[in-house]
Amino acid sequence: MKLSIALLLTAGSATSFAPSSLVQSSYSRHLNLATKSVFCKHSALCMSAAEATESAAIADKDTDTTTSEFPPILQELREVAMRLHTREQAPREGKAEEPKKPAEPYVPTQADYLQFLVDSYVVYVALEEIVNEVDVLASFRNSGLERTQALETDIAYMCERFDLQRPDAGKAGSMYAAQLKNMIKSDEDVPEFMCHYYNFYFAHLAGGRMIGKQMSKLLLDGEALEFYKWGENVNGLKDTVKGQIEELATGWNRQERDSCIDATAAAFMGGGGINGYLYGRNPH
Repeated sequence: MKLSIALLLTAGSATSFAPSSLVQSSYSRHLNLATKSVFCKHSALCMSAAEATESAAIADKDTDTTTSEFPPILQELREVAMRLHTREQAPREGKAEEPKKPAEPYVPTQADYLQFLVDSYVVYVALEEIVNEVDVLASFRNSGLERTQALETDIAYMCERFDLQRPDAGKAGSMYAAQLKNMIKSDEDVPEFMCHYYNFYFAHLAGGRMIGKQMSKLLLDGEALEFYKWGENVNGLKDTVKGQIEELATGWNRQERDSCIDATAAAFMGGGGINGYLYGRNPH
């Protein structure tokens, strides 16, 4: 069981990132970020195939109703994000090189998982604080996506059950949270922030749930953490928030939309660093 789960985690389920040299696309100016090296090793920020298909369907549906001169922002984000996937993750659209697989797959421990939860917590705290402080983001308050209370419960549970001391947030979570907090100086910075907001929350709703199931089997005797519970109507929740993102973006000009889209690689790196605790990439 441990070996099979480790192989799933390291071998490129739709939740792994790899350092990649991406192919230049002629799609539009914002795809120039594809020429950069993106450190996307082992992260749920890569959408699952199902999530990618769903995003495309929603984007197509939105195209029929929008009056904007631009395509739906989530469609534009998806076009960039899929090029940061490998062929194994996205057979038709992936452009990233496949990561080199380790000779011995890493098997995470309860301590690794606890650190992952703690670092995730500080990032979600930052996201929620920003949403609550920035007026233009008021529609995203109390959306149902919030994870801080669930993570507080799960962190306490892990410490008690496995006799672990709650660790301080590690470098990955602390640095990404600080990056987010320093991001918005004015409303002009909101588009860049929304790329991080969308990728971090919706990655957890996609590949993150897959990781949660595997960690549950490997480390928790099948116990499901509160972190992975949103109620019964998860799809309705996702549709609502995606609609709010599209509504916000209708007021953006081309430069603001590019600011959002061009932040995709940084969003992948931020989330990927936290997931590194589950793959032996981050000491703690």
